[in-house]
Amino acid sequence: MVKICGIGAGYVGGPTMAVIALKCPSIEVAVVDISESRISAWNSKKLPFYEPGLEEVVNQCRGKNLLFSTDVEKHVYEADVIFVSVNTPTKIKGIGAGKAADLTYWESAARMIADVSNSDKIVVEKSTVPVRTAEAIGKILSQNSKSKGIKYEILSNPEFLSEGTAIQDLLNPDRVLIGGNQDPQGLDAIQKLKDIYAYWVPQDRIVTTNLWSAELSKLADNAFLAQRISSINAMSALCEATGAEVSQVSLALGKNTKIGPKFLNASVGFGGSCFQKDILNLVYICESNGLTEVGNYWKEVIKVNEYQKSRFVHRVVSSMFNTISGKKIAILGFAFKKDTSDTRKSPAIDVCKGLLGDNACLSIYDPRVNENQIEKDLCMNGVEWEHPMVNVVGDAYEATRDAHGLCILTEWDEFKTIDYQRVYQNMEKPAFVFDGRNILDVHKLREIGFIVYSIGKPLDPWLMNINVMN
Repeated sequence: MVKICGIGAGYVGGPTMAVIALKCPSIEVAVVDISESRISAWNSKKLPFYEPGLEEVVNQCRGKNLLFSTDVEKHVYEADVIFVSVNTPTKIKGIGAGKAADLTYWESAARMIADVSNSDKIVVEKSTVPVRTAEAIGKILSQNSKSKGIKYEILSNPEFLSEGTAIQDLLNPDRVLIGGNQDPQGLDAIQKLKDIYAYWVPQDRIVTTNLWSAELSKLADNAFLAQRISSINAMSALCEATGAEVSQVSLALGKNTKIGPKFLNASVGFGGSCFQKDILNLVYICESNGLTEVGNYWKEVIKVNEYQKSRFVHRVVSSMFNTISGKKIAILGFAFKKDTSDTRKSPAIDVCKGLLGDNACLSIYDPRVNENQIEKDLCMNGVEWEHPMVNVVGDAYEATRDAHGLCILTEWDEFKTIDYQRVYQNMEKPAFVFDGRNILDVHKLREIGFIVYSIGKPLDPWLMNINVMN
């Protein structure tokens, strides 16, 4: 039986290994992590994070050919193929701080693999890493295993899953990318990994490249997606200024087969653990190679995203008579997108901090994000929780009761079906709705009596008058 070990039980490693176990019953899969609490959660009825369909996959395989363990060295020693899905955060100090990827965890994993291994291994990069990371990892492995005569093949197999649809993305991927050395040993390793995916992925969807192309493709993929979001968000500001409607512009663009309709929904901004981190990494790589102009281009994607969030906060404040001090504002949604409990780089964090900076009182509701996580995210500069102006509540009606305004910051489906007539009756007047995800029917809300701001749509006459006054 082929044995696979997945190092890292996070948002990429855990689901990926679970699906491999599901689709490859003849393969033994061990997911390892040094975090006892995380592994305990994987072995419990409540998994460490929410992802639609994940619980069902884990329950089918756990205890059969899928196990979760903190005994990292044992399972690395036994494995034929090792998938490494450790964090590669942005460096916070030193050379490249604020842009370059911190490969500390990756190097530690490589040294541990070299230390405990006693047989040839295929080591697979699942983490998003800078171009030519495989070269550095290969040197660490070979230099620390000389006396053992062990051979390692490094493959790049970046994951293109999206949180909220991760399981479906893994079960039915649009492509699987495998990069490796183009010598006989590298090509053999590529074929062995292809054989694993071939259990359920059609051959024409398995793309093979050299190592450097695969590593760069992941950074490029996230950069291009983020660029589309920033592009349509930039257009949303122009739409508001001219009376155009961004959803109609998006529809027209999407009908162009050379462009397509995906990632053209205007919003308060993109979030998640990958987009900003990977673009900053790309910028650093460009600058390190003397490509300043190219790096500056990608910087603008992030600048527009920051602008979109600050523009939203300014719209809230300016609409409510230029003061929100002491006013209750309901925040509906805190996760960075629907169908996930992940809040990393969520636009809601910056929006809430901006509103708190103007002394607003926030009442926050998200169906999947717990109070402890919200408190952690809203702590300023690492200081312990000190926001008496923030209240985390259990449903949308409680959040909006006696509120002066409400902000939609995550596109959860349940926010589309709320009884807004009831919400309006229980809010202070005038009652404001600020739709940061463009999921609500603006006309119906205005018929109820709300003053509505929806990103990229013609401004409410009330808001136009306020802008003239300001």
